[in-house]
Amino acid sequence: MVLIREATLEDAPGIARVHVDSWRTTYPGIVPDDYLSSLSYERSQRRWEAFLAPTHESYHYVAVDDSGRIVGFASGSENREGTGEYSGELTAIYLLQEYQRQGIGRRLVSAVAGRLLREGHKSMVVWVLKDNPSRRFYEALGGQLVKSKPIEIGGRVLEEVQYAWNDITVLL
Repeated sequence: MVLIREATLEDAPGIARVHVDSWRTTYPGIVPDDYLSSLSYERSQRRWEAFLAPTHESYHYVAVDDSGRIVGFASGSENREGTGEYSGELTAIYLLQEYQRQGIGRRLVSAVAGRLLREGHKSMVVWVLKDNPSRRFYEALGGQLVKSKPIEIGGRVLEEVQYAWNDITVLL
């Protein structure tokens, strides 16, 4: 059984490990290999400690297995672009490969959507790399493809696509 709960500062090391490991299993052949090999648990942990600080205006949820290990996480906030008709944003969602396709990702998205609703947001977007095969997950959740933009990662220009939900109550 996997528990979904709000993240705390003490979760930073576990979140960092999931973040780095997920990038390394999801993005080979998409993101340059030297960029993936340069990812560091320590650097990622420092970033997550800053994100999890009480003054940071974002929400974070973790998926924890029976042994207490963090196996996934999701984050949300007000739409970082601050424009358009979608006021909320799913800013991150990562799940260890062996925990995918078990409904855990859906539960993480639901936790973020619920929090966004409580904060007054009724709609949401997420940005995902176009070549990420996991982007079909957002389509299965009813996300509508609305736009794309270039993004540079590791010296390579990639394309990000945005999925949107006009009514995030469908995600609860």
